[in-house]
Amino acid sequence: MGSHVARQFSEVDKLRTELLNNVDVITEFQEILTRIESVILEVVTSLSKDEAPVLALPSRSSWANISFDSAVGLQMCPGSSVSAVRSDCPSSATKFGERIHTCFLFFPPAPSFGFCFHRDIYYNNAQLFGSQKAVDGLVDDISCMLKVSRRSLHVLATSKGFISGDLCYMEEDGTRIDCRSTSAAVSVSSNIRGIKNIVSSAKFVLIVEKDATFQRLLDDDFCTKMSPCIIITGKGVPDVNSRLMVRKLWDALHVPVFALVDADPHGIEIMCIYKYGSVAMAFEAHSLTVPSVMWLGLLPSDLQRLRVPKDALIPLTRRDESKLCSLLGRPYVTGKPQWQKEMELMQQSKVKAEIQSLAAIAPDFLTSIYLPNKLRYGGWV
Repeated sequence: MGSHVARQFSEVDKLRTELLNNVDVITEFQEILTRIESVILEVVTSLSKDEAPVLALPSRSSWANISFDSAVGLQMCPGSSVSAVRSDCPSSATKFGERIHTCFLFFPPAPSFGFCFHRDIYYNNAQLFGSQKAVDGLVDDISCMLKVSRRSLHVLATSKGFISGDLCYMEEDGTRIDCRSTSAAVSVSSNIRGIKNIVSSAKFVLIVEKDATFQRLLDDDFCTKMSPCIIITGKGVPDVNSRLMVRKLWDALHVPVFALVDADPHGIEIMCIYKYGSVAMAFEAHSLTVPSVMWLGLLPSDLQRLRVPKDALIPLTRRDESKLCSLLGRPYVTGKPQWQKEMELMQQSKVKAEIQSLAAIAPDFLTSIYLPNKLRYGGWV
């Protein structure tokens, strides 16, 4: 009887769920609409008083506005300092115009409008914005000013990352995505929040810094050899979608997440972005960081332990040394003695190495020996 009733009302239950979701969406959009109206009202009020309108944007580049929580990462402090974007100042008038114009594009942000991409905003007025990069920055400025995510504004960015391994899921539009192909990776979704019905038996997720290393893992059939697992790359400094995807996987699977980066200051910083976030996106820390990320390699101590040939090592530049000093002084490093030890070793040896340097030991050393042993014997910090 129970199963018969469940079948009879299955479509009714689906409709109920959809209606409840719509209530949440409408409430969210009403809140966003109120915030945009407030910004526009301030501009209109200034004009009515014959005063030059000013936008107060939270500073997204200052460490002074950042606090650190080991459970969350880098967060923007309440009451952060702001920068005034004046409409009557030649150096900021264009910036003011870009942001007000974009606010009007979001007004009203009705759920029925669907999503738009950053490039759509750019082509709405290419002469005003000047470049796609300018649009990326101003959308983040507006999100931070309104204290909402870009997705809440129904704005998405094209992803640059790739993912592969034991993972299937459904996109918001119903498209089924299968990442289990051994020969080709899948582009990271542009709409991470819309992903549902994640199915995976993965024992771990491996973040790979570089696309070249990621492709090497695919070519060597790493996901099959170390099955079940998931590998993902943001192809260098990760875009927001790659970071959102790593967080989504952590929330859904709660399996260990490891990082494989070059043994250099740049690689370490990229790992820290996945783990603790960045200053520029600190206002979205709760959805972008995975503080449980472990440093799997390439460790500076690995270079000595494995006796990587000296001709595969690269001297640190002054810029590297400066970046290393900066990293050692950051709040998320001062509380991790093992990380400090590894970075100090790099500082003392004055050399760095790319992951590809392991090929100097043996062509397949990375996938046949290094990574399997690291994962088997717990070689992470």
